[in-house]
Amino acid sequence: MPELPPLTNATLWAILHDELDDSTVNQLVWQALGYCYDETCHQWGHAAVPQDWGSAYPEPPDFIASRPATVKLTRSIPSENKQLLKEELGFPGYQVNELVPRKTRRATIVNWLLSYRRQRASSAHF
Repeated sequence: MPELPPLTNATLWAILHDELDDSTVNQLVWQALGYCYDETCHQWGHAAVPQDWGSAYPEPPDFIASRPATVKLTRSIPSENKQLLKEELGFPGYQVNELVPRKTRRATIVNWLLSYRRQRASSAHF
């Protein structure tokens, strides 16, 4: 598995602008959720994934193709982090003619990754 890019604002903008391929985008979320790639058997394991995710998705889902997985991702963002796209990145949103599932799912992924990054930074202070 290739090395994943860091969760920088540049990476997040690349996701929003569809400059990162779907596989890399999914792998960023999978890794953040706790899925681990086993080089030996070339599979993703879910031993470290929260139970609600692991039971619903023993195989990591394709968040860009799967509406139910993206809905679950959206619901897992704490309410205080729902606006991080605007607050941290200044993302203005998409124009009405741009509202297609692929773009909105990528925006959801970026908002979730922003929330993950914020939560991880908060827990690092303890």
